Parts: sequence; structure tokens; C-alpha cells
Amino acid sequence: MNMMTAKTDAVVPTEADAGLAKEASRILAPLVQGDELRVHLDGGRDLVLPRAAARLLVHLLTEMADGNPVTLIPIHAVMTTQEAADFLNVSRPFLVGLLEVGDIPHHKVGTHRRIRFQDVKDYKERIDTARAHTLDDLAAHSQELGMGY
Repeated sequence: MNMMTAKTDAVVPTEADAGLAKEASRILAPLVQGDELRVHLDGGRDLVLPRAAARLLVHLLTEMADGNPVTLIPIHAVMTTQEAADFLNVSRPFLVGLLEVGDIPHHKVGTHRRIRFQDVKDYKERIDTARAHTLDDLAAHSQELGMGY
């Protein structure tokens, strides 16, 4: 299994990078419709990208255009507790608590806990969905009570 530590260096775009990414994503986005994307390279060669890779490239460029740091994490990657905590934006002790009660599956390598990225991502999606439902419920109750927000 791959550990994330050596592979997660975030790319922080400069202003020039963001400008180039914005233009590139604007041009590429409408072209990602078929099964593949053909890019004509200098020297007359064509680069053929599968549709999924082209969609990821457009998403990557869009994030860079907004000035956001980006990184690629393989779904099968294994994270340390600190990496998982950083991804979820929680403290490491809080994350360890989630692991101990079984909210996120994990395994041990010696005395160290390891968590699959997919499991951390699934947990994040579950709590984000629960938060959205709670906010919808609060908004509905405030409307029923005429609270004006």
C-alpha cells in the first residue's frame, strides 16, 4: 500500500500560473465531451487523453485558476493519523477518537494506526451530507417560526 507522505506535496499556483490555468480550463472544458481528448503538440504529435483524465485535468486547472493549492491523492493510498486529521481539518486526538469508536475503519502497523484515504473520504462525505440536512432542517424551522432568516 502506498503511504501518502512522499506524494502529497501541494502545488500552490502563482498568479501567472492561475492566469494560464484559467485560460486553459476555459478552452478545455467544452472539449471534454467525447470518449477522448486529442491535444496537438509541438512537433506534430497528438496526445490522446481518456475522457476521465481530461475531466480531472479541467478540474485541476479550475482549482489552480482560483488560486487554490492542489494535490492528487490515489484512492488506494494509506494515511497516517496526522494526514487524515489534516484532510478532515480536525485535531489528531479527535481523529483518534473517531477511529476508536469505529466511525472510520483503520488498521494497525505495529503500534501505528493507518487509514485508507477512501475511508476518510467516505467519512467526510457522510458528515458533509449530515450537516447539509441539519442546515436544511434549521432553515425550515426558522421559516415556520417566521424568524426571517
